[in-house]
Amino acid sequence: MKRPTLCMLFFVMIVSIRQLEAAAADSPTNPAAPATRLFNGKDLTGWKAVGGARWQVKDGVLIGRQGQNNEPGDLLTEKSYNDFELSVTFKVEWPANTGVWYRYQSAQRTYQADILEYKKPFALTGSLYCPGKLFLAVNTDAALVNREGWNTLLIRAVGDRQNIFLNGKKVADVRDDTSDHGRIGFQVHAGAQFAKMRVLIKAVSIRQL
Repeated sequence: MKRPTLCMLFFVMIVSIRQLEAAAADSPTNPAAPATRLFNGKDLTGWKAVGGARWQVKDGVLIGRQGQNNEPGDLLTEKSYNDFELSVTFKVEWPANTGVWYRYQSAQRTYQADILEYKKPFALTGSLYCPGKLFLAVNTDAALVNREGWNTLLIRAVGDRQNIFLNGKKVADVRDDTSDHGRIGFQVHAGAQFAKMRVLIKAVSIRQL
């Protein structure tokens, strides 16, 4: 086979691979991978509380709130994960500042899909936060957030690529290598302004990729 023809075939293969990667990044699910429930709807089996926040399961829903004197805290899985798609169905009682931790190794080495209404810079639920870097991606579309009802965050982390979908709409697509593995979790933020906040989690499932 002539060299120009080989070069052309190689070019076509590279373009096809990149198109497939782009299509996968734009799709909010990967049905080929089996899903595992991380929250059993009954108790905190498989989870570990850190800090002073209060966590309970009531009527099949995981509920987090501040502890005494507005104490914050986190609820983290006992297991760590690297590449995955994580689906979380949630709602909050506002005002709120919380989120879904993933690839959590420490408070300084982690990512969070935020659930909040931040003013400076303006950032809404679905924004991607990284300690020391603030927001890697920002959602500014308030119409995507159901403030009174249930929402679904889908987080895809593969290698250094981070994708976040809020209610089926992609709101973050970035590359960052701060953390390549770690635990999954939820945050209850400190501050008297969030004293009435409740974080309610109805479903948590993960597809390891």
